[in-house]
Amino acid sequence: MNETAPSTPPASHWRRYRMLYLLIAVTVAPVLASYTAYYLLPPSGRTNYGTLIEPQRPTPALPLKSLDGSDFDLRSLRGRWVFVMVDSATCEADCVDKLFHMRQQRTMTGKDRDRIERVWLITDGGPLSTMVMREFEGTHFIRSPVDPLRGFLPLPATPDARLEDHIWIIDPLGNLMLRWPRNPDPGRTKADIAKLLRASAGWVRIEKTDR
Repeated sequence: MNETAPSTPPASHWRRYRMLYLLIAVTVAPVLASYTAYYLLPPSGRTNYGTLIEPQRPTPALPLKSLDGSDFDLRSLRGRWVFVMVDSATCEADCVDKLFHMRQQRTMTGKDRDRIERVWLITDGGPLSTMVMREFEGTHFIRSPVDPLRGFLPLPATPDARLEDHIWIIDPLGNLMLRWPRNPDPGRTKADIAKLLRASAGWVRIEKTDR
């Protein structure tokens, strides 16, 4: 009577898939490291020009309207860096300067410019200058009541601080995370953006993979 030879035990799950796991680890580790370094290291270890918003604030549902009256959700821009400014429709010199600054900073990123969106939150129902709209085409011109913005966009702890004085940044994960000062220095804001783009290169890809 022939005895059946014992079958060879199947390879363990780890042995079969270890190369795949190692590949994933090599791909994900730098991304996680950059995310951790930027967000979790003590502030003394950073050299940001802008002021970090700590803790970060997830973008809420705000009562926003496009110029045509349709609803606009700021969270629809998730996956990109979003520059946000606030001003009235009259858009005097300081307002134009902010629009110019956002446009120039986006342009200076070169091939990465498509990773950046610009949003002007308009705090009244006045008409916009056709010249301004043409000059800053590509900006999202969005109307918003002021009160919800005061709850979302933090200001410096000074008596004269105004929403109109600053530009904020929302990260690709939808978190409000940085505020630039009034009349920001172009060179120093450019350095901030360069660091942010490097640190965030794989955040959105990893987040989508984990869903």
